[in-house]
Amino acid sequence: MKAFELARRFKETYGVAPRIFAAPGRVNLIGEHTDYNDGFVLPCAIGFYTQVAIAARSDRKLVIRSENFAGQCEFAVDHLPQKATGGWCDYVVGVAVVLQEAGCPIGGADVLVQGEVPIGAGLSSSAALEVASALALLSLNGAMFSMPEMAKICQRAENTFVGARVGIMDQFVSCLGETGHALLLDCRSLDFKLIPIPDDVRIVICNTMVKHSVVSSQYNVRREQCAEGVRLLAQWYPGIHALRDVSLEQLAQHSEEMPGTIYNRCLHVVSENHRVVEGAQRLCRGDLRGFGELMWESHSSMRDLYEISCHEVDAMVEAAKGLPGCYGARMTGGGFGGCTVNLVEGNKAEAFAKEIAARYERATRIKPDVYICSAADGANALMRKSGGK
Repeated sequence: MKAFELARRFKETYGVAPRIFAAPGRVNLIGEHTDYNDGFVLPCAIGFYTQVAIAARSDRKLVIRSENFAGQCEFAVDHLPQKATGGWCDYVVGVAVVLQEAGCPIGGADVLVQGEVPIGAGLSSSAALEVASALALLSLNGAMFSMPEMAKICQRAENTFVGARVGIMDQFVSCLGETGHALLLDCRSLDFKLIPIPDDVRIVICNTMVKHSVVSSQYNVRREQCAEGVRLLAQWYPGIHALRDVSLEQLAQHSEEMPGTIYNRCLHVVSENHRVVEGAQRLCRGDLRGFGELMWESHSSMRDLYEISCHEVDAMVEAAKGLPGCYGARMTGGGFGGCTVNLVEGNKAEAFAKEIAARYERATRIKPDVYICSAADGANALMRKSGGK
């Protein structure tokens, strides 16, 4: 839906003209489950956006509606819930709560959300909604944060209010993505570097149609297992604070002294960090085949060591093998369903998309959604003034 159409729907619903803000979903090219371990990731924003239209109210109510979900959510701004209610509007309310905690008072507002990021596909529909909501809510009182600070606020909302212990990656790239580039992010320092993606390459995202839920999945269990790994390793290496600080050599020295499952979780994270750094270097050199090799390795690690794949995701990755123009494929996102990401020659992307969909459907009897994408820009204002552009 275009911004002017959302503005028209908003005026029909609330009787006034809105300001509109948009934030994109993301796909992670490589670096899965490294972000909450203070590691490295290499995502890019994609051209699927969530738009949030907003206008101030004269009372102290926050009224939220969506073009994607039925019903209306209504809250007193001075008495917002302090924990998730279980509805989709938790992501908007959570941002409002965290903004208030950060010293930014929230006034009454009418809100209308329209999202085109596939939900439950591992493309960060939640982060897109959080970032767009934060920009919208802040626009009413003129407050502003830097984009890195905005990402932290949105991450805190998902961690503390929604209850998903996600890392910073999703919100960060939704804020700071740039057309034609991936973003190499150090999740500890938040230093980042834009990594160019060649113009003749397309990012093909294949949705297995198996929805995942970060909150109800094993995501938080994996975080706890990583924390246990750090606790054990700190006995031998007191200076470590996260798996980011551990080398493959250090980990291997104590493989026999750690529970097998904990060791495997740590091995995935430590080796994945190496793949991200090496992958960014290969992309900068234009070594697409070399980057693709790392993507295949990453998927094997997620499947066998971190155990976050599933039959359908593995079938989609397998379907990519041998197809003309495909450099590499892997699962992307939190796991337990969702999407794969494939790096494909631009002039072969359409044929690739058609054939991988056919292969997957034959293997699973599920008709997938396939999206041909390029790296896109991060969050922005579409209509800065009520009724204007």
